[in-house]
Amino acid sequence: RDLEDRVIFTNGVFDILHKGHFELLNEARSLGDRLVVAINSDASVKRLKGETRPVNNQMKRIAQLEMLPWVDEVVVFEEDTPYELIKQIKPHVIVKGGDYTVETVVGHDLAEVHLVKTVEGYSTTKIIEAAQ
Repeated sequence: RDLEDRVIFTNGVFDILHKGHFELLNEARSLGDRLVVAINSDASVKRLKGETRPVNNQMKRIAQLEMLPWVDEVVVFEEDTPYELIKQIKPHVIVKGGDYTVETVVGHDLAEVHLVKTVEGYSTTKIIEAAQ
């Protein structure tokens, strides 16, 4: 990371983007100079969420995130958690949604953690269920 940049990190599947994602990314970017978004690879998503996920493959997810004004960089990780990636990037702050506690955030031992209040009524799972 650049010495003068305050690097912010968040991660997730970011499969079907919704208001909750936008608010998290906007708030995350406001905390520093550079926002790095790590997404689970397609294989990682299948292991964690099941064979029907992701709805959007990792190339589509990368392209969508890169179009957002708050996102400076998108990286993909193959593992089930981004712990090794966090060790490499060395962010100043890790941002996650309010459904986490500081202690349950992967990498809480490596950087400050900032939790963003969950936007009620928005989740990828709910969107998928409604579409079915």
